[in-house]
Order: sequence, then C-alpha cells, then structure tokens
Amino acid sequence: MERVVHVEKLRLKFPGEDSLLFKDLSASFSKGEKVLLLGPSGCGKSTFLQVLSGLIPHSIEVPMKAEEHKCSSSWGYVFQDPDSQFCMPFVDEEIAFVLENMEIPQHQMKERIHYHLQQVGLNLEDIHTSIHTLSGGMKQRLAIASILALEPDVLFLDEPTAMLDPEGTKEIWQVLKEVGKDKTVIIVEHKIDHVLEFIDRIVLFNEEGQIMADGPKETILAMYKSEMKEQGIWFPGVWEEYVKDNHPIREKAQFENRETVLYLQDFKGLRQKQSKIFVEEFQAYSGEWIVVRGKNGAGKSTFLHALMQFIKTTGQYELADTSIKKVKQLTDMMTFVFQNPEFQFVTNSVYEEIAYSLRLDKMAVPEIDQQVKELLDLFHLAEHWEKHPYQLSMGQKRRLSVAASIVKEQKLILLDEPTFGQDSRNTFALLELIEDYRRQGATIIMVTHDDHITRNFATRVLTIKDGIVISDKKVTHNRFLEPELVSV
Repeated sequence: MERVVHVEKLRLKFPGEDSLLFKDLSASFSKGEKVLLLGPSGCGKSTFLQVLSGLIPHSIEVPMKAEEHKCSSSWGYVFQDPDSQFCMPFVDEEIAFVLENMEIPQHQMKERIHYHLQQVGLNLEDIHTSIHTLSGGMKQRLAIASILALEPDVLFLDEPTAMLDPEGTKEIWQVLKEVGKDKTVIIVEHKIDHVLEFIDRIVLFNEEGQIMADGPKETILAMYKSEMKEQGIWFPGVWEEYVKDNHPIREKAQFENRETVLYLQDFKGLRQKQSKIFVEEFQAYSGEWIVVRGKNGAGKSTFLHALMQFIKTTGQYELADTSIKKVKQLTDMMTFVFQNPEFQFVTNSVYEEIAYSLRLDKMAVPEIDQQVKELLDLFHLAEHWEKHPYQLSMGQKRRLSVAASIVKEQKLILLDEPTFGQDSRNTFALLELIEDYRRQGATIIMVTHDDHITRNFATRVLTIKDGIVISDKKVTHNRFLEPELVSV
C-alpha cells in the first residue's frame, strides 16, 4: 500500500533541553489509514504530528534530522489551540482566505463559506462575526471548517474536539468520519470514545516519547492495558476502574461549617452594553463543588468572567457578605483558571510563574521556594522548572495555570475546563487536589463538559442556556446508585 506520510530515524531536540525528545523514531502511514497517536501528556504527540506534516522544521524552527521524511503535498492541520491557526479577524474572512488560496471564483465564495460552516454545525446569525467573540468550542468548529475547505488528502488532527460539549464532539466526529472516508487521517486525542469507532490503528507512546506499540486498535487495547494504566493513558473503562479503586471518591457529607461565600441577585454580565449572562438569584457555600454545564456558546465562560469582574456587571454581587464594590483586592478572595492557559502567563519560567503572586505578597524567599517546589512536584512539572511556559505541552501548560492560580489557597476557585488536554493520571491527580481544597472549605465553581466529573465530584450542577441560568440542582450521591439531581 502506498505510503503518504513517512519519517525514518527522526531525532529532535528542543533548544535548552539536555536530552533528545525523539531518538531514531520511525513511522509510516498509508493512504486511507485512520491512525490514533496515543500517549501521556507531554510525551511529544503534538510535536510528532507537526513533524509528520512538515510544520517542523519548515514553519516552526526546531532542530531535527531524519534519514527520510515524506508527506503528501495536500494536507490540512487542526491545531490543539484554535486561536493559533486563525489568519483573519472575522469568521467569513477566515474561510474566504482558504478559498482564495485555492483560486475559487468570488461568485462561489458565499455559498461555499455557508456550506463549510453548516458542515461543522457553526450556526451564526451573521457570518461576518469577529472570531475573538466566539466561545472556545465555536472557535474549534471554525478551525475545522477552514481546514475542510482545503479538501486535503491528509488530515492531521490535534485534539480537534477538546473544547466541545458532548453533543458537539459527537457531531464533529460524525463529520470527520464522512469527509475522511478516503483520506489519510492522523489524530492526537485524549477523548477517545468517539475516535475509536473511526480509527483502525493505534501508535502508543510512553512518557519518554518512545513508541511502545504500533498495531490494530483491538490488539493494542487488549495487550497493553496495564502499560496504558501505568503511564496514565486514557483507555475505555479507565474512569470506571478509577471509581472502583477509589470508592467513595468524595465524602458524602457536605462541608460542616457551611458559610455563604458568594451571593448574586438580578446579576448581569455585559459586553458592549448587551447582557451576555443573567442570574436571577444564586448562592454558593463553603465546601461546595459546583459544575457549570451548557452547550458551547451558552455563556459558561462569560459567567466566570463576570464573577472575576473581567466584564462590566450590574445587580447585587456579594463575596463573603461584602459588596463586590467594597472588595479591595479580589484575587485575595478568589482565583481563576482560564480556558486558554496562555492568557494568564506573565513570566519567563515555570518556576517564576508559580512564584509570581507570592513575590507580589512579599513572602520570604525560603518560603516561596518551598511552596513552589511542592507545587512543581504535585503537578509533575519539577523537571520543567526552568522552561518558558510556552515551551510546555498543552497539558503541562494547563497544569501550570492551575498551580499558579491556587498557590495563594483562596477560598473561591473558578476553573474553566481545567482537564482538557490532560492524560488520565494528571486528570485524577488534579481532581483529587481540588477535592482536598473543597474538603478544607474552599468553594469550587468549574466549567466542564465531562460527565464523569459531574457524577463523581460535583455537589451541585448549574445549567446555562442562551446566557441565562436555567437550573440549579444538587447532586445526591449513593454508593449503590447513579448520582441524582434534585432542585436546590
């Protein structure tokens, strides 16, 4: 069978690193194959995908050499972070840019743009919408649409549905299955449930960036389950095994010293004087884990932005019985982890990123060093302490953003999709850490699409639709039954 993508004896080393990421790595991909690159966070999957496409070293300068490197001239690449691939400021212009490069006649443009947007379920009242106003999931749909407009022979997909809700994830993979029937598709993905129906082969990496196994998906999943569990690689049934091994995950009783941490009434978050989020009444207590659910674009992230006062708000807003207008230093009481971790990095090293807020508080240097090192170990970042945050993998960036945010141990923690891009080991470690904070009395408000987190960790579920909080329900846990939702 014809090889369309191939690399032989690849060697690659990032500047400043002591050792090679890849040493004599070889892999071939045939025409029409559907392949999943699977491995723990930070093992080099995304880097390898960029090498296969030729982005490294032709567009991204990274020292590498290979005895042979081949890729089809017709290929498209969907990045893990959709913001990194947009060329134009508006939705229609982004796809038009692709079509212009393909020399599509202007009179066909509008119809083609609408077709590709509908193809990925990005339904907008006005297609001439600024990209920066879209939610993370909507951006991800646009990124996929712009690549499908290329009609490439080879698709490189780096976690293309990481920011999508469950329904959106299912829809996008259905689209990719349809358009990818005759294409070669090479995928990096942690959310593997829908991918497994599509792929026929798995290339399994270990945490050192070496290929542990390469073969039919059924063979890999059957023969390497223990290695995958040990390395923290997602596999079918991993959540069920985790729950069984750690039951009960969370205490059934609420935190005893129940205090009002947050109170909202007739609360609105505004953008350009228009209401983007409305909460009639909401009260959060110490020791609660509140999951915020809703479709992409519903207003989940906007809700958190409003709480952090990143956007203008109206109505009653109190933190610990104090009006928000009288709170001098908001970040002493609450902290926020962005959906895109790069939005919050302010220093030039992993160590300094965690130390930053402690230095602002004039903490003694030995105390800073001890606290930072503890968090570096806790978040599996100790060996990367000297790196610039941008040199990390997406999963590592996410862990760094959480570590830097919680270093002051505030009592109200807001998190926007903190587990996307994480392997299973780091996902469970992060959730357990957050659960420890909850048990100590912290209030957690987390945006997530992961049903497993809701079932096993949440105490309440807040649902947002079209910018309005439409339901607020407690999660009642019973060790013999599925958790149930009851109205607050």
